[in-house]
Amino acid sequence: MATADVEAVDFEPEDDDLMDEDAAGDASPQAAMPKLKSAITGGASTSLSGPKKTKGRGFRDEGADRQSRLASRDFDSLGTDGGPGPQRSIEGWIILVSGVHEEAQEDDLHNAFGEFGEIKNLHLNLDRRTGFVKGYALIEYEKFEEAKNAISTMDGAELLTQTINVDWAFSNGPSTGAFKRKNMRSGRRSRSPRRRY
Repeated sequence: MATADVEAVDFEPEDDDLMDEDAAGDASPQAAMPKLKSAITGGASTSLSGPKKTKGRGFRDEGADRQSRLASRDFDSLGTDGGPGPQRSIEGWIILVSGVHEEAQEDDLHNAFGEFGEIKNLHLNLDRRTGFVKGYALIEYEKFEEAKNAISTMDGAELLTQTINVDWAFSNGPSTGAFKRKNMRSGRRSRSPRRRY
């Protein structure tokens, strides 16, 4: 090989190079950065000098407790007479019917409970997998007397060869009706036999 055939490669940057390193070196560290609006600071530009305004659940005042925050608000609520008994929902008096046959239709319940008054709403839940009724229904009446008559008459009655239980869906205090837990045994919680050690 001859030394004349080898070219010398110059690694020095040229003046027309795309990377202008001299301009980047002349820029001051306090160069104008874009002013960004932040959702955390409430739209104010991000600067290190001012106090940060924070929004959200995690940025509450440390001194404020839950009771003082809730006491200052005006919440809607339903009036109660104080004692145990049925509780009215916002729209009407709702009764819960359990023990409904799995092949029952809304018309069957409407015919059975419609004689006590006008039914405002009837809700019959279906099992997604089977398509059959889950075994309970919610029936809403406008008037208290209508719902009370339906409960007293239909509780323990037979509907489509099954005995149904009817009680209030909402109540103040403990339940006294048919939906009280059955087979309540003191001390033990499960039906499995006791362990022998």
